[in-house]
Amino acid sequence: MATQVTYLTEEGFEKAKRELEHLRSVERPAASRAIAEARDKGDLSENAEYDAAKEAQGMLEMQIAQLEGMLASARLIDRSKVGTDTVQILNRVTLTNLGTKKQVVYTLVPEKEANLREGKLATTTPIAAALLGHKKGDVVEVTVPAGVLRFEIVDIAI
Repeated sequence: MATQVTYLTEEGFEKAKRELEHLRSVERPAASRAIAEARDKGDLSENAEYDAAKEAQGMLEMQIAQLEGMLASARLIDRSKVGTDTVQILNRVTLTNLGTKKQVVYTLVPEKEANLREGKLATTTPIAAALLGHKKGDVVEVTVPAGVLRFEIVDIAI
C-alpha cells in the first residue's frame, strides 16, 4: 500500500505532535484505568462497562496509529518559498464577492489545518482549489452546491 503524503505547516506539525503526546501520556493510561475498574466489577461476559471501555481503548489506539502514520509521512511546507505572484498554499487572499460586493479574507492551508472560524481554508475546498494559480485582479468563478460564485482577487499576501 502506498503511503499518502500529508503536507503540513510547521505549526500544524507541532500541533499534531502535541496531540499525539497527549493521547499517549494522558488518554491511553486513562483508558487502561477504565478497563481495570470495569474488570474489577465482576463477570466480564455481561459487563457492558467493560465492553464500552475496551471499545473506547480500541478507538483511541486507532486514533494514535493514524496520527503516527500522518506524522511519519508528513512533508513540511517551507513558508520562505511561498510567493505572492499567484495564489498558492499559505497565501492570505483577499477576495471580493462580485455578487454581494463583500470582502472576505482566507489563508489557504493544508486540509488537516483548515479552520473556517480562523479564516483558514483548505486547498481542497472548491473555492480554494479554484483560486490556486490565479493572480491579483483575476475574476474566478466557483461552482458550489448553492450555485456559481464570482470572486475578484484583491490581494495576495503571505
